[in-house]
Amino acid sequence: MTTLEIDTPYGPARAELHCAPEARAALLLGHGAGGGISAPDLVAVTRAATAAGLDVALVEQPYRVAGRRAPAPAKQLDAAWLAVAEHLGSSWCEDLPLVFGGRSSGARVACRTAAEGQAVAVLCLAFPVHPPGKPEKSRMAELSEVEAPVLVVQGERDPFGMPPAAHHREVVVVPGDHSLKADVALVGRTAGEWLARVLRPLD
Repeated sequence: MTTLEIDTPYGPARAELHCAPEARAALLLGHGAGGGISAPDLVAVTRAATAAGLDVALVEQPYRVAGRRAPAPAKQLDAAWLAVAEHLGSSWCEDLPLVFGGRSSGARVACRTAAEGQAVAVLCLAFPVHPPGKPEKSRMAELSEVEAPVLVVQGERDPFGMPPAAHHREVVVVPGDHSLKADVALVGRTAGEWLARVLRPLD
């Protein structure tokens, strides 16, 4: 495991790099709004993805690197994420297909930047469809605009809502709530199996 600091337009981001023996793709994973890269679901997915032959970068946004808990505005998050993806895509994981992903806020960033970052697939852990108790404030447009294959792993009791499946979007419901802590082994296994399947045509 290696840690890199990467310059972005909004200060340094940090990427914790986990390498697969013979990588077929690279997965960039972002954290939730108030959490970090040590979230149990992110750790489980990192293990499963490296076992499936993907290099994994756990990306800390600049506001977290600077010690702030309150998230930056969406445009800043997206710009920083794309700067990290460009840096890693031209160095650490050069010539590998990129998969974007993350939990909660990080999943939103992955969706919003997928097209510009040329991601071949998007992995969403606990996508926050709407703020708790406010279904009228839907973020489904961010999810629906992704044209690449998408997997959403959602807790059955998630107060942030449940997204519907679509022709290019799989939704797997697992025990628990927004934290996805109830069965992290299942979360990891689900993500690993999907990654192996969705990347097979690229091998």
